[in-house]
Amino acid sequence: MAKSRDEASFPSARIVNIMSSQSHPLLESGHYARKQIFSRNAIVAWSHRRRFALARELASAGAGGSLLDYGCGDGTFVAMAHDLFREAVAADIDLEQLRDCSARLSALSNVRFAPIEALRDAGFHACFDAVVCMEVLEHCPADIQPQVLGDLDRAVRPHGVVVISVPIETGATLAVKQMVRAAAAGTGLAEYSGRERYHLSEFMRMLLATDTSQIERPVSTSRTPDGATIRFHGHKGFNWRTLARLIERMFVVERRLYSPLPLTGSWLNSQVWFVCRKR
Repeated sequence: MAKSRDEASFPSARIVNIMSSQSHPLLESGHYARKQIFSRNAIVAWSHRRRFALARELASAGAGGSLLDYGCGDGTFVAMAHDLFREAVAADIDLEQLRDCSARLSALSNVRFAPIEALRDAGFHACFDAVVCMEVLEHCPADIQPQVLGDLDRAVRPHGVVVISVPIETGATLAVKQMVRAAAAGTGLAEYSGRERYHLSEFMRMLLATDTSQIERPVSTSRTPDGATIRFHGHKGFNWRTLARLIERMFVVERRLYSPLPLTGSWLNSQVWFVCRKR
């Protein structure tokens, strides 16, 4: 695997180079992109722009081959990284979202959109040089997380790279995030008005979290167009260290990184990253 530069070498301004004059409006029309990299809150925008720049750099280990964006959301990442790859597949569980991506990003000729279930077909096995699963696993119930990791393992080529990122919602980071979220809500950002809140005992448990610390995680449900029920979590109560142990059982973790401030480790960062290979 080609060595990636440390995340500290990616200024947030690098994202501007990724956005061509044509791709910028395509990105800005995505509902997650509007709340993240184009947020009116400078801290939110800076943190997410650093995240997407790092994801692109780590995925470039498979440049020239094929990319899988697992849990593609509004297609922001695949729109930013598709130029590095011969072909790309962006997959999601939300069929309405996939239809929106297919229409809005139709100009990306080397990208196709597919439901997550399609990845379990034999034609998708071991065919991707880079597999990226960014900000997905924290939303999956504990019984679903191994299934998602199994999908990633089946999809990647024997010598391909798997890049996983999840948010840090423990320790000092949790305190900082809750303050930023409250401040963002106070400025009128609607996406933070319904933010998850902690009771004092819950907050202290996650502030002082160990590898096994847990609190009850609220579960939400939604219906797919075909009538299936999907269970999912928000960020509250997510312990990345517990997930790390599961990732390490399924993959060889070659690198662990943090963003947006890599030198501070897990204490003052929004995300943790796992750069993995097949066992």
